[in-house]
Amino acid sequence: MKKPLRLASFIAPISVALFGAGALAVPHPESATASPSVKLAVVTTATAPVDIASRANESAIYIVEQDGRIVRFGVAGTDKGTRRVALNITSLTSANGERGLLGLVFHPNGKFAFINYTDNKGNTVVARYGVTTAGKFLTSTRTVIFTMKQPYANHNGGGLAFGPGGRLFIGTGDGGSGGDPNRVSLKKDSPLGKILSINPNAKNVASNNVTVWSRGLRNPWRFEFDAGGNLWVADVGQNEWEEVNVSWAKDGAGKGVSYGWSAFEGNTRYNADQPSKGHQPPAYVYKHGDAGCSISGGTRMRDPKIPTVKDWFVFGDYCSGRLTGILVKGNTAEKVTVLARDIGSISAVRTVADGTAYVLTLEGKILRISSR
Repeated sequence: MKKPLRLASFIAPISVALFGAGALAVPHPESATASPSVKLAVVTTATAPVDIASRANESAIYIVEQDGRIVRFGVAGTDKGTRRVALNITSLTSANGERGLLGLVFHPNGKFAFINYTDNKGNTVVARYGVTTAGKFLTSTRTVIFTMKQPYANHNGGGLAFGPGGRLFIGTGDGGSGGDPNRVSLKKDSPLGKILSINPNAKNVASNNVTVWSRGLRNPWRFEFDAGGNLWVADVGQNEWEEVNVSWAKDGAGKGVSYGWSAFEGNTRYNADQPSKGHQPPAYVYKHGDAGCSISGGTRMRDPKIPTVKDWFVFGDYCSGRLTGILVKGNTAEKVTVLARDIGSISAVRTVADGTAYVLTLEGKILRISSR
């Protein structure tokens, strides 16, 4: 399979070759008792999978292939093992570098799906589709509800999630190139480098009521609101640091929060001309080296069948192929453990509607996380 991109540039710093060979830059305190453990099993394969989602009350998973296809795959019952293309937008996008079909989320009612992709001009588009009970996306219902011009080819974000107020949330990168050249991430009047909130029922772009929810992000490739409404954002670093941010629901779930880029990369001062005060530091950072160089997102575990990692945030790194779990209290990772190594080029770690978590690799593997 010819890779459509090198994910280290897809979701990592533009100059990934700069990462060093050191160990983790933060201590890795393990549990005083046995560390949590999981096992991974290949469920199916896909072509350059970058995201996965499902609908409530449906066992099938929907796999996002970067070249423009969404594949519905049955994982249980009489549907198990079935596969069909639910949507094909290959005429509207292409897997070119960091571009392509990047994200998918279903409306909580299961009747609509939302996709995030870059169009043939390289600009971001979010579109809504009606979905039949059988899982077919109705192209006749396609409605574009958000667009954004991209100044460079990289740092397109791509994540989608439903969150507070039933709103649709969109993760956007800082526009690309390297080092936030246009200094947009901290600007409140720019949609770049943000978590945005829009009306999912909008009739068109003009009526989507877009607002800035959070700012100060470089390339939030994947983010989620967990079952408790807490916001978790894995933000890809520039030259040296990867980071995980969490904003608890009781504190507003990230509303109005700045995460600091590009004044800071992780906890290290970066652009001296950007304001250094008023941002929320990351809950966890790791230095480029053995641990990796490109955080590919994660999920807060809530599968009742894996109690040992309940409430742990589990994330992957594209460069190292590591799957890591952190247990965060307040704004500190109190426990950290490596759950698996050398999985492959991890492109996403996601939880679907029934609580099952999956790891995706750009080589094509869809792996289920389960109890050891």
